Amino acid sequence: MKETTRNEALRNIAIIAHVDHGKTTLVDHMFRQSGLYRQNQEVADRVMDSMDLERERGITIAAKNCAVMWKGVKINIIDTPGHADFGGEVERALSMVDGAVLLVDSSEGPLPQTRFVLKKTLDRGLPVIVVVNKIDRKDARTDEVLNEIYDLFIDLDASEEQLEFPVLFAIGREGLAKESLDAEGKDLAPLFERILSEIPAPSHDPSEPFRMLVSDLGYSEFLGRLAVGRVISGTARINQTLVCIDESDVGKPLRVSKLQVYQGPSLTETEEAEAGDIIVLSGVEEVTIGDTICTAAAPKALPRIHVDEPTVAMRFAINSSPFAGREGKFVQSAKLRERLYKETLRNVAVQVEETEDKDSFTVKGRGEFQMAILVETMRREGFELSVGRPEVIFKTEGGVRKEPVEHLSIDCDEAFVGVVTEKLSIRKGRMLNLVNHGSGRVRLEFSIPSRGLIGYRDEFLTDTKGTGIMNSSLDGYEEYRGDFPSRFTGSIVCDREGVGVPYALFNLEPRGRLFITAGEPVYEGMIVGEHNRDNDINVNPCKEKKLTNMRASGKDENVVLSPVLPMTLERALHFVREDEMVEVTPLSIRLRKSVLSAKDRHTLDGARKKDK
Repeated sequence: MKETTRNEALRNIAIIAHVDHGKTTLVDHMFRQSGLYRQNQEVADRVMDSMDLERERGITIAAKNCAVMWKGVKINIIDTPGHADFGGEVERALSMVDGAVLLVDSSEGPLPQTRFVLKKTLDRGLPVIVVVNKIDRKDARTDEVLNEIYDLFIDLDASEEQLEFPVLFAIGREGLAKESLDAEGKDLAPLFERILSEIPAPSHDPSEPFRMLVSDLGYSEFLGRLAVGRVISGTARINQTLVCIDESDVGKPLRVSKLQVYQGPSLTETEEAEAGDIIVLSGVEEVTIGDTICTAAAPKALPRIHVDEPTVAMRFAINSSPFAGREGKFVQSAKLRERLYKETLRNVAVQVEETEDKDSFTVKGRGEFQMAILVETMRREGFELSVGRPEVIFKTEGGVRKEPVEHLSIDCDEAFVGVVTEKLSIRKGRMLNLVNHGSGRVRLEFSIPSRGLIGYRDEFLTDTKGTGIMNSSLDGYEEYRGDFPSRFTGSIVCDREGVGVPYALFNLEPRGRLFITAGEPVYEGMIVGEHNRDNDINVNPCKEKKLTNMRASGKDENVVLSPVLPMTLERALHFVREDEMVEVTPLSIRLRKSVLSAKDRHTLDGARKKDK
């Protein structure tokens, strides 16, 4: 049996939780209380949400590393996303740690994404510290939530050791944690102490040479490609000559030009790094997540990071509308291909495939939200592109067609249970559970095909008057549940290029809900509204009123149009059908038909009807 030693000066932990249960706020207070900042230093809230999109939406999208010191022990903390669509981030974060802190809201309790991230943690056999957060909420039900957490652990087949988890009670925004509800809480010292006592120090075989698993990638203008990962064994030194083993077991030589470790949210240089530490290496050119970096004398690959298969595919194409190139910097298919393949290097859950059409690509990922974030990021970088409707990826096993199925949890007022249940049953949803806490709000659980949720979120918020909360996570694959209509309305399509005119738009309002305002440029094939009926209609939004030399008795020139809700990327992706696309530029989001010409669309429809 190999002898292993533990590096007691280190702890590696991941903070896992559902969206908005307080992970990033808790990490902020861990920074403050560990003495990372000097007194009176100005510090922004949610330091770990470094991306603009994260700050705007109040969610964590990418797993990020940081480190704090407590009683001479360095604690590497990885703040993971709570949304199942970013599950690839959770998987690579867990490859670097020896334990996890599970944060659960004292009112909402464990939700589908809590289940998702906890299952990944328990499957790896990692010990868990449970923190019931936000115990100061008026609607807190701490004891019930704790029972729900135990039920969840049992449901996920936790081992005997994992079931004996320590529990702490916290108010994250005040930076305090305590061992029991009656105890006096002053700071996060109980949490730090539990991390030191419950999370094992990283172990390694002292006789093994240097090896590290690449779990993340970075890029620096000065240093080039950066490889981030945990040192599994041995010691890394600056200017050391190593090899990088890729998927095909080919070792590419590299020289360590710079070695960095985490100190707080930032990096600091070091001469050498020990086993167990999370390091950032520069000097490696071609590296992907899952590669092994080791000594040239003893090249031996570590098991690669396993990621769940993608469940959603979306078509990304160049912007081919008449307005292409007016608002963005990058419009060529070569630039689009380069950017998408760069995304696959950073994000293990994304796959890109070439199509027969050289100007479009199929991008596969975990969910429509992950896709929307990718499109929004590219848009902000100056890209112009067209994207199709997200579509689920089907499987065929033993001649049976199977589709991804989600576990959906809904929290809404009692009054809306009927409409929610009716809409979900049309989308082939099956109710699993209904819990009424007697507070006027109800928790519903459904099993529903992933395709049934595409486009439903906006409808759900309208049905529940903005008060409903819905969350879902992948539950596996089941036999195809049958067809259902994705949309009951048609599109109002523009038949010429020009500018929207108030007179024309006023007369189009009875036909449906408009997406454009007066003065907005339009082109043939652009979708300018949602039709009341289930068919598409071609209209002229540029039509002006015929002027006569007769004086009008009323003020009919002074047209007042209904206000138009600005189009968002998520709304656009939910609205489009299979024959429609979303045109995305840094300044605009427009809806369009895949085939712009009305004549060509008419010919295609005739051919389809003949085939049927």
